[in-house]
Amino acid sequence: MAPNDETFEEGRAFDALSAREAQEALAEELTNMTDTDHPDGAAAAPTAKEMAEHLRMAEALLFAAAEPLDEEAIAARLPANADAPALLEALAKAYENRGVVLSKAAGRYRFITAPDVAHILQKEKVEPKKLSRAALETLAIIAYHQPCTRADIEDVRGVAVSPGSLDQLMEIGWVRLRGRRKSAPGRPILYGTTEAFLQHFNLESAGDLPGMADLRAAGLLDARLPPGFTVPSPADDLADDDIVAVEDEVEFVTDFQPEQPSAEKPEQPQADD
Repeated sequence: MAPNDETFEEGRAFDALSAREAQEALAEELTNMTDTDHPDGAAAAPTAKEMAEHLRMAEALLFAAAEPLDEEAIAARLPANADAPALLEALAKAYENRGVVLSKAAGRYRFITAPDVAHILQKEKVEPKKLSRAALETLAIIAYHQPCTRADIEDVRGVAVSPGSLDQLMEIGWVRLRGRRKSAPGRPILYGTTEAFLQHFNLESAGDLPGMADLRAAGLLDARLPPGFTVPSPADDLADDDIVAVEDEVEFVTDFQPEQPSAEKPEQPQADD
């Protein structure tokens, strides 16, 4: 018997078939043998060389992906015999202690910067904030009328002062609390400029602010000013006795409980001698 006949010993008897029938029967036997070696149509296990190539493919997919990928999306782009879960596990171990690590979130994979070195990628940038017109007007009034209260600012502007304007000026460090006015009801807070304000505008003191002549020369004042119009002379010191500095303010508590009269011992009658 020929060697090939031993392979199909348990199959059909090819001697009784014609050449065409024998060819078809042989193809059927080979198909059955392949299905037996790899049940359910499973592909052959990849070799070490194929495994390394599959690893490179998965790595390239994850690097080039615009969004995280799940196992199904990765396996769809790899050869049929590629083991996607094993490849992802191998990539995670390979990048475990590197500057870029493989991260899994919500069932999807992507490469991210290692958390312990992410700080070197941070860049601090100062974004200039543009002051609103109301904040600029409030700053100008405080600079020229300091120390002044909120009521003073509203009296000059003619409108109520928005809390956001003062908060913005205090946040950037150009305005601070200067004290309280003792003679005014409620002892209102006084506002003034800070050293940061002077440094930003290159001023030695608040007294170096432009006067009327300087403002007129710069074209910031109308040629026809109302009668009696003057530019105030600001001051940095708090020499006025009517002002209490914030650091000198003493907190007090008023006790509204009525004072209890002290108990007095009744006088003892004295015996007559």
